[in-house]
Amino acid sequence: MSCDQDAETRHILDCFKDRLKRLIQVEPLLDLLHFLEPDRKDRIKAKFREEGNISAAALLIDEIIHSKNCEQGWSRELITALETVGCKHAAKYVLNSPPEPTEETENDSCVRLIDLLQLTLVNMKTADVCAHCRALELLTHEDQENILKLTENQGNIGGARLLLKRLVKNEAGWFSKFLQALEDTEHHELVRELRGEPCNEDEAMSVETVEEGEQSCSGSTVETNMSVLSANSSLLSEDLDSSLDSSGLGTCADTEEVDIYKEGEQEDVTEDDNPSEECKRDIVLRDYQMEVARPALEEKNIIICLPTGSGKTRVAVYITKKHLEKRKQMGQPGKVVVLVNKVPLVEQHYKAEFGRFLKHQYSVERVSGASQLKISFPQIIEQNDIIICTAQILENSLAQAKNGDEDRIKLSQFTLMVIDECHHTKKGGVYNHIMIRYLKQKHQNQLLKKQEKSPVALPQILGLTASPGVGGAMSQQRAEEHILQICANLDAFTIKTKTFKEEEAKTPFKRIARAEERKEDPFGDVIKKIMNEIHEHADLKPLCEPGIQNYEQWVVQKEQNAAKEENQKVRVCAEHLRQYNEALHQSNTIRMSDAFRFLDKYHNEELKTKSIPDEEGTVTITDTERFLFTLFQDNKAKLQELMGKPQYENNNLAQLKTNILKEFSTRERARGIIFTRTRLSAIALCQWIQENPKFDEVGVSASYLIGGGDQSVVKPMTAAEQKDVLNKFRDGQINLLIATTVAEEGLDIAECNFVIRYCLVTNEIAMIQARGRGRAEDSSYTLVAEAGSGVAERESVNEYREKMMSRAIAKVCEMNRPDYEKKIREFQMQAIMEEKVKIKKKLQKGMMKEPPSKISLSCRQCSVFVCSGEDIEKIENMHHVNVTPQFSKLITVRENASLQERLLDYETNGVIACKKCGQQWGSMMLYKSIECPCLHIKNFVVTYGSKKKTFSKWSDLPIKFPAFDYTQHADLLVEDSGEEEDMETE
Repeated sequence: MSCDQDAETRHILDCFKDRLKRLIQVEPLLDLLHFLEPDRKDRIKAKFREEGNISAAALLIDEIIHSKNCEQGWSRELITALETVGCKHAAKYVLNSPPEPTEETENDSCVRLIDLLQLTLVNMKTADVCAHCRALELLTHEDQENILKLTENQGNIGGARLLLKRLVKNEAGWFSKFLQALEDTEHHELVRELRGEPCNEDEAMSVETVEEGEQSCSGSTVETNMSVLSANSSLLSEDLDSSLDSSGLGTCADTEEVDIYKEGEQEDVTEDDNPSEECKRDIVLRDYQMEVARPALEEKNIIICLPTGSGKTRVAVYITKKHLEKRKQMGQPGKVVVLVNKVPLVEQHYKAEFGRFLKHQYSVERVSGASQLKISFPQIIEQNDIIICTAQILENSLAQAKNGDEDRIKLSQFTLMVIDECHHTKKGGVYNHIMIRYLKQKHQNQLLKKQEKSPVALPQILGLTASPGVGGAMSQQRAEEHILQICANLDAFTIKTKTFKEEEAKTPFKRIARAEERKEDPFGDVIKKIMNEIHEHADLKPLCEPGIQNYEQWVVQKEQNAAKEENQKVRVCAEHLRQYNEALHQSNTIRMSDAFRFLDKYHNEELKTKSIPDEEGTVTITDTERFLFTLFQDNKAKLQELMGKPQYENNNLAQLKTNILKEFSTRERARGIIFTRTRLSAIALCQWIQENPKFDEVGVSASYLIGGGDQSVVKPMTAAEQKDVLNKFRDGQINLLIATTVAEEGLDIAECNFVIRYCLVTNEIAMIQARGRGRAEDSSYTLVAEAGSGVAERESVNEYREKMMSRAIAKVCEMNRPDYEKKIREFQMQAIMEEKVKIKKKLQKGMMKEPPSKISLSCRQCSVFVCSGEDIEKIENMHHVNVTPQFSKLITVRENASLQERLLDYETNGVIACKKCGQQWGSMMLYKSIECPCLHIKNFVVTYGSKKKTFSKWSDLPIKFPAFDYTQHADLLVEDSGEEEDMETE
């Protein structure tokens, strides 16, 4: 390069200095910069050791800018060095080719998301992810070695942290590749969290779900999670963006970014929401709302229990406003956090309530796993008055603070904490994790006061719920204890509610539509006949009739016991019986054709596992398996014939059809939700409605809404798909939603004038929440159930429990103050002690490990001996592998069909299966170029001493396995390959 080009590079370095110092990897880069004098390098290395990479990178840039002794062409050497060590993103800036402003914004969002969710991400299988990131060119060879070395010295979490730090220095497009690496290594939960999809429960859109779109930082199919569209313009030029000075570089990033934010803000202003008018608008509460709010206005912790649609969120907004005003008058800082348990509620509370009424007086911000975050969560808390976020985001940050993170977040930073749907503040829930921290500090404060020391400030608590429930209580006393437990968990001074008169309550008209019992069910009779033949074949005597939940529980227990007893006949029969039982349930709620397709798919997939398309031929099929496959084939034609006869369909469908047609025929503008139990039934009911011309004639436009978890046989709904359906429902393009329980709670779904629960009864909370979906005038709530099924009776139990709950709340409110406070203290001390015991047990569990010689593994299906525990090694203290030659003779490797069905466009690890019976045993993983069969414990029976047991996860097995000896296995592989080469030469 010429001297002019070197001078221009200095100017570029100066302009982009603040951004480049976050993108440059100093340590490996210095070794390649020969134009820098040794003493300059020593100063930079010392800076690196003392203050870290960012400070060292800043010093490096300064040294280059101000150095006058650099040889001509040094800028080309710098660019080449940056590319060599994997800092290609930084190299592009030095070349004055920064990404487009929108691309840069998206990339910054991805970086912030990784930062915010680091506490969760560090639990990844570091070595596996590292290997895949290296293959995808996200890491250099040196990066990989450093990460693995740190993992070996400091453990998996230390290595993961370094991996994440190195990852975000890549050029735009790295995020989608990182998601791919996580998918390849079976980190499906982490992928779902990064995408903002639910992490655990099958149907609950818990914590992080719907509100994200479909765009990754590279513009591909995944929408990145974290964003904050700020209501405070002062946040628009923050952190990474403050590093850009466009003078002389031909960029307009700042202008572009402000435009983007302005556009986002405009979406919040509806036609009748004029900002200038909102500044003057005050919140006016009704008398009953003011009554329930009063203790909170006196700075007391309370729970507000009001029916859905009665304005409890508006009360919370009013309390928030008065709280901040009072703090301001007293000259004290005020900060409010509003916690929700679902992503859509973040945006909903911002647009409809908190942002709408308060953003013109206070800085209001929202953060969730579906936003694109421009600044870190601690900064957001620092710079805003009101923060609306998912509870998991706050819990992660509090946990990071506990682990010594630099950006500390403490409960004492908040002066008011609003907890929406607070009935979820119970054992195991994220709300409860946060409140346990609160209760521990409250207890500590009492000790500090005794020592005449200053207590740590804690926020005022405001809980909101439509129904705290009774926790399954069978007696009034237990119901009262449940309410007291919720009050204790939230440290509530009292629980405030309002009993509405019948004419005041906006409660839907309720009816039970009973379908006649089936007079004939030849389709179900054929399935029961098949099941009876299986019972006789395996000598099984069920304790109840097939087709019900009790039978399901019985058959699952039989399968587990048979696996332990190595009774292959009973085990495989029990597995098939379970599928037939599910088909029976389906034929009683959806079409016979849907039940048949379910069975046919199951048998076809089972047959596939018995044939391996390679030279090894076919896996052995046992006599029992042959009997079961033949049994289905012999009855297949009969089932197909019967499913084509509509007169034999269940009467529930006919009753549902009558109700839907009635609602759409008698209402001027009908809009409703049908709740059903499973994803399969939601999809099947939607197809049934769409295929029936009668529904089209009355103007029905239907779609389904199901959860995003991955525990079901049905493909989950993506977050973007969920969002699209909800938007269309709000807009009126869809007027009938068929949903699982995902839509029952919290979501401000457009006002419905009818709700139908189809053959579905759970608990009293779900009943109240589902009924609350019908908010429009003259709305109806209908339970469709077959006569004699017990569904209507269980609904009556829920109605009784709802009354029991109301009485329990009234009783708790009437308790004298000393008795109430004594009970609350007892429950709180119990919660604190249980938490301490839990932590102690967790620590002890890690200390009580036995040698692997204590166990042996056998195939869960055919009971063939697999290996001794001494053959198993652990990679990265996580993956249990068996690389012995003996084991390789027992397995066959096939493609991962479940991943193929997801239409993934990259290679996936193969599935390892039993060569004798085809039972899946685990997956084949590639670790530092060595193929390692990775075992999944759930697929084996473990002989532990003299007992046989089954386990769902390795951590439940108290055995200490040795670490994988990479060097030993690599040497063996080299020797084997050398012998093969010698043979070829000969």
